[in-house]
Amino acid sequence: MSPSIPSEQWAQVIEKQGSVTYKKIPVPKPGPDEVLVNVKYSGVCHTDLHAMNGDWPLATKPFPLVGGHEGAGVVVQLGELATELKIGQKVGIKWINGSCLACPYCQRADEPLCAKATMSGYTVDGTFQQYAVAKAAHVARIPDECDLEAIAPVLCAGITVYKGLKESGAKPGDTIAIVGAGGGLGSLALQYASAMGLHAIGIDGGDEKKKLVEKLGAQTFIDFTKTNDLVADVKAATPDGLGPSACLLLAVSEKPFQQATEYVRSRGVVVCIGLPANASISAPVFDTVVRMINIKGSYVGNRADTAEAIDFFRRGLIQVPSKTVGLSKLQDVYELMEAGKIAGRYVVDTSK
Repeated sequence: MSPSIPSEQWAQVIEKQGSVTYKKIPVPKPGPDEVLVNVKYSGVCHTDLHAMNGDWPLATKPFPLVGGHEGAGVVVQLGELATELKIGQKVGIKWINGSCLACPYCQRADEPLCAKATMSGYTVDGTFQQYAVAKAAHVARIPDECDLEAIAPVLCAGITVYKGLKESGAKPGDTIAIVGAGGGLGSLALQYASAMGLHAIGIDGGDEKKKLVEKLGAQTFIDFTKTNDLVADVKAATPDGLGPSACLLLAVSEKPFQQATEYVRSRGVVVCIGLPANASISAPVFDTVVRMINIKGSYVGNRADTAEAIDFFRRGLIQVPSKTVGLSKLQDVYELMEAGKIAGRYVVDTSK
């Protein structure tokens, strides 16, 4: 029997740049190839903050906009073509809400690069509401045994860092530097790195983040606010002193993007994931060439990456350091983000 679906719901709505409003809005209806998901929990990502502040060179849909793209919940309504899912099934709504599935990128499992891809909480309404719509082909399949509150941040943060680690080419036994290791992305990157057999150097600032990073298994923590020579310290933290094989840049400021090529070892890979507003990256051409440094970007994972990242969680290899608050408190979370006072990840409970 199909569950009862209300006509209205609570949501956090961006009505003007720089703030959200907690209010009731209509419950959307799914199209033929879509599903309606009763979102129970949604992780909060820095991307959501950028959507609210409008400081990315990528336009959102016109306001009003419902943000959020780490939504975990259950299917409550199916479009007529969404035959591969069932009512009551646990699913996740990710950053990639949908794609064309026909272009060269989609055909090669690079659907995040699809020119017609839609982004949850950015170009279509997202998961900071009790009921949200997503394309059936793109919702993440969440195993029944997984807790929805715990898995929510994996739907963006986990998938994103797992994809970045794959893109780094680092092999078991290699050392990787993780910049921003004490944040929401970094706290998961450390665990995925460990599960993949990598040794991690955590780079971040402050004693609270030091405790978190060391608890999550980093072999070394380097506090960028206290070191006199970050490049030398990172190199010294590797067994042979040559520097890490790869670097995962999860920072929300520009400076770390300029430092990474200085400490990564020859033939090393610098993977850019964090998206500081108006930032750029540069490196000396001569040094980059003669040391064969590879600088690359890594976007969100595809559907196969999503299933793999979720399976690490299902097997108990990933524990998300998070704090849950009510959806009504989202503006407070954004203020903490802007002040740089968040260690780990925040999750909102849509029922509060």
